[in-house]
Amino acid sequence: MNYELFVGLRYTRAPKRGKNGFISFISLVSMLGIALGVAALIVVLSVMNGFQKELRTRILSVASHVQVTGLDGDLAGWPQVAEAASKHPDVRAAAPYVAAQGMLSFDQDVRGVMVRGVLPETEEKVADFNRHMKAGNLSSLKPGEFGIILGADLARNLQVRTGDRVTLIAPQGLVTPAAILPRLKQFRVVGVFEAGMYEYDAGLALIHMQDAQILYRLGDKVSGVRLKLGDLFQAPRVARELARSLPGDYLVSDWTKSHANFFRAVQIEKNMMFIILLLIVAVAAFNIVSTLVMAVTDKQADIAILRTLGASPRSIMQIFIVQGALIGVIGLAAGVFFGVLLALNVDVVVPAIERLFGIQFLAKDVYYISELPSDLQWSDVGTIASVSFVLTLLATLYPSWRASRTNPAEALRYE
Repeated sequence: MNYELFVGLRYTRAPKRGKNGFISFISLVSMLGIALGVAALIVVLSVMNGFQKELRTRILSVASHVQVTGLDGDLAGWPQVAEAASKHPDVRAAAPYVAAQGMLSFDQDVRGVMVRGVLPETEEKVADFNRHMKAGNLSSLKPGEFGIILGADLARNLQVRTGDRVTLIAPQGLVTPAAILPRLKQFRVVGVFEAGMYEYDAGLALIHMQDAQILYRLGDKVSGVRLKLGDLFQAPRVARELARSLPGDYLVSDWTKSHANFFRAVQIEKNMMFIILLLIVAVAAFNIVSTLVMAVTDKQADIAILRTLGASPRSIMQIFIVQGALIGVIGLAAGVFFGVLLALNVDVVVPAIERLFGIQFLAKDVYYISELPSDLQWSDVGTIASVSFVLTLLATLYPSWRASRTNPAEALRYE
């Protein structure tokens, strides 16, 4: 062990009395501040990752990873397109769909909806509707029977139950000599789903694809083909490759584009929370400046003696960098340990706090996600630890440089 490291460790471990006791107290506060800031960063980012993962899961349980559509909005020859897309090694399943707008009417209530025509046997391979069904199931949609499955909020707003008949009005009208009449058809409610996303629960209705083709006069055409991938994060790459490889001209988009604004907003919020909470670590780290300045003032005679024995200014600087860095590393290690421990047990700690104080952070009647999800990512932990350590080192530079500039003659004049 070189003597700079040895002396720096001795200064940190030395018994604290009198003035040194106050310096030790400031060091302890700095350690606790760094630990608290690092732990808070890890827990908050893990919870935000959990929310992001939960929302992504709920969105993609109804939406698709990749979708292929025609240039004019309609897609002819969808079986060939689905077969060609399925040959890609990352594509696990393909399902055709019809997407259109409409209005649902029941009794005196009318609601605008997005109508999706699906094939139940293939739709379940690319979406998880059956997992979200509150009543009925996807296989209840049969061609020619004109059954419909509604989102939970949509059914609640229309005050309908399974077995009721609702009227679906298509925006494309029938041209007659007298006037343009709206096309409408009665559908029987055969199921209700709740995906946990208001966009879908309050505005999506599922019908059989053949019924949709009849109502919207599409013939054998569909709106597009939905694809499910083995790894959803490969969707942008797979979409680019399919756009080049599919025979014909098609529009190929992925979930990162169709929900770009939403996920971009979540990522921006995460980045801002990282910066804001990092200020806690920065304040605690720069408390080390005051600790080391007081230590340098207290050790003026020791520094002068070391200089007269031949220690270089660089060695003196290294001694106090070691002392300050050790304070930061202890606080950082404690913060990482408790932050990771809490992030991995949020689902246990938060309910315990709610029971203890009789409160509920996320009320079930207000929030779709009523539990705090946590997704600890070790890359975030590494980033937090690295940035915090750099801040700690930066905080040690000025006091250490000041110690290295000590004049031995001046320091020993009154000793």
